[in-house]
Amino acid sequence: MKQFETVIGLEVHVELATKTKIFCSCSTEFGGEPNSHTCPVCTGMPGSLPVLNKQVVEYAIAVGLATNCTITQNCKFDRKNYFYPDNPQNYQISQLYLPICRDGSVEIETEDGGRKNIGIHEIHMEEDAGKLVHDEWGENSLVDFNRSGVPLIEIVSEPDMRSADEVVAYLEKLRLIIQYLGASDCKLQEGSMRADVNLSVREAGASEFGTRTEMKNLNSFKAIRRAIEGERERQIDLIESGQKIIQETRRWDDAKEYSYAMRSKEDAQDYRYFPEPDLVPIIISDEWLDEIRSRQPELRTEKLERYKREFNIPEYDAGIITSNKKLADIFEETTAICNNPKKVSNWLMVETMRLLKEHEMEPEQITFSPENLAKLIQLTEDRAVNSSVAKEVFEKIFEEDIDPEKYVEEHGLKAVSDDGALRSTIEKVIADNPQSVEDYKGGKKKAIGFLVGQTMKAMQGKADPAMVNKILAELLQ
Repeated sequence: MKQFETVIGLEVHVELATKTKIFCSCSTEFGGEPNSHTCPVCTGMPGSLPVLNKQVVEYAIAVGLATNCTITQNCKFDRKNYFYPDNPQNYQISQLYLPICRDGSVEIETEDGGRKNIGIHEIHMEEDAGKLVHDEWGENSLVDFNRSGVPLIEIVSEPDMRSADEVVAYLEKLRLIIQYLGASDCKLQEGSMRADVNLSVREAGASEFGTRTEMKNLNSFKAIRRAIEGERERQIDLIESGQKIIQETRRWDDAKEYSYAMRSKEDAQDYRYFPEPDLVPIIISDEWLDEIRSRQPELRTEKLERYKREFNIPEYDAGIITSNKKLADIFEETTAICNNPKKVSNWLMVETMRLLKEHEMEPEQITFSPENLAKLIQLTEDRAVNSSVAKEVFEKIFEEDIDPEKYVEEHGLKAVSDDGALRSTIEKVIADNPQSVEDYKGGKKKAIGFLVGQTMKAMQGKADPAMVNKILAELLQ
């Protein structure tokens, strides 16, 4: 039986986090009433002229530097001609001949724990198109130009990936790099990161690539994984039945788990590229490049190593915290305030993760401040609140970012540290529960748990359990 190898390359489109569009001053904010973030430039009105947003160039360079690319210091834009209803000018301003970044790579971890470099052929800047909104009940399609002119970078990989696992590892690595740079939020569900999958299969050991197809409409890692598996099987079935693979663009329907042909795959000549006449070339000086390089932040790989070394937290915890920029920022800012990295890590790893899961939220949606988490940690360290009260207070911090000191004071949740009051309560509990006392003295050490519970109940949960255990053990001797 023939063995087949999958060959995969990706074209990843990333919407950049600029406040305004690439060639005009319209807002890039997601959402908004249809066609409310528009002007003559981004709706392609005759006579309107583009003006390049400098921040787009800086973000593109930053991503290029972080992915080990060579920066093209003398680059330009090209005009890519095609007609599509959501493309207002009937062309797109992009880069073909001199893309801003070339010949890069990112390192991924493979399924077997090894490491592999995925080559980046190029990164180029371009403008996004609008969006077609299809009428579910009629046969009409409406056009929303809010997204038209939103700045994109397209990251074109080499065909170096051989499995869905490698593709997802590569995308996750890219997403983290770009999020750490602050160049994009990379939300697949909002379309600010989109991946087109170019896939072919060939007999194992063959040197020639097979005929590739390109799959679009992939807006989650799960959909990408399913699309790769589905297209691989489809191509193998065609080859084994003696049919030819057609080079085409296919649309993946994740609900049906099936792809269908959209159009034959165009080549560069079909787009009639020529230098964009309305924009001057971009000259990136050594000084400008050095300035951007000096602003590059610490990326996830370096941060992970530093956390293990500097904060002495477990590798697993450091891995989870650094896997999201928002979590890493909260960790560092809270630690800077309370100087207790292990406790900060514990609150993020346990209670924060639990509440994120319960509320079906992403870490980016966290609204509580590092200051309030640091105050809560200090309250627990000072034994001003016990662990169960601390968890209750943290839920309020998570939901409303309340000041824990004020909340504890206002709701009378401060732990009772008066030894006399606590001792007299425990003495009453012992007197009221002779059977449990007898069980404990008879060797049933677990019986003390019941007495602790009764004490906590009598103290309305405001006693320190460690102190309760200590006094109980002392009085039961």
